[in-house]
Amino acid sequence: MHERGTDGAERLFLTDSEPRGGQIPNNPRLPVLIHRGAVPVGDPDAAEALFGRHGWPPAWRDGIYPYDHYHPNAHEALAIARGHVRVRLGAESGVVLDLAAGDVVVLPAGTAHRNLGQSTDLLVVGAYPPGDPPEQYTVRPGERERALHAIPATPDPPGDPVTGQPYR
Repeated sequence: MHERGTDGAERLFLTDSEPRGGQIPNNPRLPVLIHRGAVPVGDPDAAEALFGRHGWPPAWRDGIYPYDHYHPNAHEALAIARGHVRVRLGAESGVVLDLAAGDVVVLPAGTAHRNLGQSTDLLVVGAYPPGDPPEQYTVRPGERERALHAIPATPDPPGDPVTGQPYR
């Protein structure tokens, strides 16, 4: 399901991939948030400052992996500081998004994401709320079962890393 909130953010509710033969649980309760044009283009420092002000300490600058992966014990915010990227959220049966410099996508724990193609100048700023270091799962044996316990045990984010408002 895809909807737009009063704050202008797009909200995607992804489902468990298991009924379709997948291994990715996604998040059963929290939506993916997509904020278009939320950070200044070409200014990773501004993205980090925005995340930090809202309780999401910046963690890295790099790209997005070209394989399905997810964090069962951590939520993740991705700001596109430069370039553009096509990502798939939610594994094989998920949603494909085109993200451009200035966009932010917020992934609740368990949400699969994969880089399907990018510009040569892509720079992504990543952040996580305080908590345990994020574990990275793909589709290795036993991960799904562990993730099904870890995802609901992960505390809700302190708020939306772009607006600071409650995460909903």
